[in-house]
Amino acid sequence: MTIKISMMILGAAVAIAGCSDKIDKTVDRGFDSHPISKLNAGIWVDPTGCDQWIIDDGVEGYLSARLDKYGKPVCSGIAPPNTAVGDFKKGSDPI
Repeated sequence: MTIKISMMILGAAVAIAGCSDKIDKTVDRGFDSHPISKLNAGIWVDPTGCDQWIIDDGVEGYLSARLDKYGKPVCSGIAPPNTAVGDFKKGSDPI
């Protein structure tokens, strides 16, 4: 019973630790740390036909819905569903 309670406390501590708002999410924290804004994004068209911004940094990857200025999904038709376009591999960092 003691092991079960210890595991529950450890699990709760790990879950709470991941909720910190103090982490700067604009910076890649990988082997080659740099601002994510310096990387090139491509577009992946999801199964519903809407665009998603994607960046492949080698080990890590980033995905975010492409939204218009009103917060609505952009479904541009740039490519068929489940297709990625653009220069997004390994961040395509020119530096």
